[in-house]
Amino acid sequence: MTRGDIQGTDQTAMPLLRRTGDSEASQVQGPSTQNRAVPVFYRAAWISVNALLALSILLTIYFIFWEYSTRRYLEGFSDAIVPATAAPEEKIAGILNWMQHGPARRASVPDDFIPNRNPTDTLNYEALLRVCGTATNAFINLAEIGGMPTRRLLLLDSRDLTKHVVAEVLVDGRWIVVDATFRVILRGPDGQPLTREQLANPELFAEATKGIDKYDPNYTYDHTSHIRVERLGFFAPALREVLDHVVPGWENSPITSALVERESLAATFAGIILVLFLSLSRISLRWFGEKRLGVRRARVRTQIAKAYATFLELPNKRNL
Repeated sequence: MTRGDIQGTDQTAMPLLRRTGDSEASQVQGPSTQNRAVPVFYRAAWISVNALLALSILLTIYFIFWEYSTRRYLEGFSDAIVPATAAPEEKIAGILNWMQHGPARRASVPDDFIPNRNPTDTLNYEALLRVCGTATNAFINLAEIGGMPTRRLLLLDSRDLTKHVVAEVLVDGRWIVVDATFRVILRGPDGQPLTREQLANPELFAEATKGIDKYDPNYTYDHTSHIRVERLGFFAPALREVLDHVVPGWENSPITSALVERESLAATFAGIILVLFLSLSRISLRWFGEKRLGVRRARVRTQIAKAYATFLELPNKRNL
């Protein structure tokens, strides 16, 4: 091969090498260039979602400890007044007897009563134990901690307004009615506890309530509900339809009543839902950035691994 051939080959190869080098340089610089060109809206959305996710995780942890402390508080009451090995009706009687003849309680109403759904208050204020809503709240929380499936029952008037609140307890496969306000289990002529379906019969209702002092005969069971989503107004029909489709029987579930009657449990549930929603939002936002904008961000597990590796290297560097 002559010298001219070699020079020709070099001249032919140089543009190729130059193009290859430019391509490689662009590949190396590509991600950083793309990251600098990330739209402002994406950066703002990414920072906001991550900040909200971190805040929601902290709040959920707080709510979990709140629910744990509330359960521990209720367990202390339950252990003291509900016989662990007793039959369900004996447990119910134990709770009602404590509500009627328990130790002296605070006579005033809490300053933040609006109304109060915190069992740590409803169990300690005499005034709250006389109101149907908060008395039922206290009973439901103690019965649930005592291992009895319990749910609240709203007695409604013709305008769908609540006129009285009672509890239903699952005993021997039947949801019997317990009126915590009057501290009684509603029973028929034969002494057997009655269900709400039976109490819808005017004769049985009259028989069950005739011996209860100052019992309002308008507290009938012909129109009842467990949860009134109608209070949400315009959104109520849509919400009820979605819940009926996604969670059939949600309204009759004791879990639903527990969520309504215990603030700490409702807050914990809401916090977990919020964390899941924001986590899915973060995943969707990352996918959009990678697929549509070409943004590559380090994974959380990668950042944790790097931080862990750096932490392990520090002692070695100090020894050197």
